[in-house]
Amino acid sequence: MDGVTAIVKFFQDGGVFMYAILLVFAFGAAIALERYIYLTKAKLVNRSMWNKLTPLVQANNFQQAMALAGKSKSDVGHILAYGLSRLQTTKRRDDIEMAMDEGLMEVIPRLEKRTHYLATFANIATLLGLLGTIIGLIQAFTAVANANPADKADLLSASISVAMNTTAFGLMAAIPLLLMYTVLQTKTTQLVDSLEMAAVKFLNSLTEFRNPSVRKSD
Repeated sequence: MDGVTAIVKFFQDGGVFMYAILLVFAFGAAIALERYIYLTKAKLVNRSMWNKLTPLVQANNFQQAMALAGKSKSDVGHILAYGLSRLQTTKRRDDIEMAMDEGLMEVIPRLEKRTHYLATFANIATLLGLLGTIIGLIQAFTAVANANPADKADLLSASISVAMNTTAFGLMAAIPLLLMYTVLQTKTTQLVDSLEMAAVKFLNSLTEFRNPSVRKSD
């Protein structure tokens, strides 16, 4: 109970800015959790769809692959659907690649959505902590100015200690938010890289299909 009491006292001594920092952290944590679940699910769905599409592409069954990719809600299905659709009108690798790049440009914003807010919230939490400390120091010096000279040193040290609570709490909120931002950025980058790799493998499969000599040489 002593630990809980100390935490409650620490929070209460910080004043109104502690609640603002807590609110910012809560919003950031909610976004981080939602993005983590979304990206993890997207990775699993993309892998499952790729495993279904690969045999169809390797068997040159592009019509069935197109039907499967068109119905899929996965990112890799969306991108390959663009390439398979363009395959119906052109056979040039560059045209098909440009079509899939267009699909990738539509997918990336969904993967990066709201993640950048975490860095912003981390900065806001830090700045709110500093602002709370500065206002607390102003109030402390104002109160000490009218105090008994013998008590000024004790009052000032106590007031400064309380004022620093907001800076400490701001950093306690900002550091986890920055860590979560880094983790999500890494997951997003890995996911985008896997989608680009899938697009390259698809194009290579088309090239191999149109150049039987390549397969024979293998």
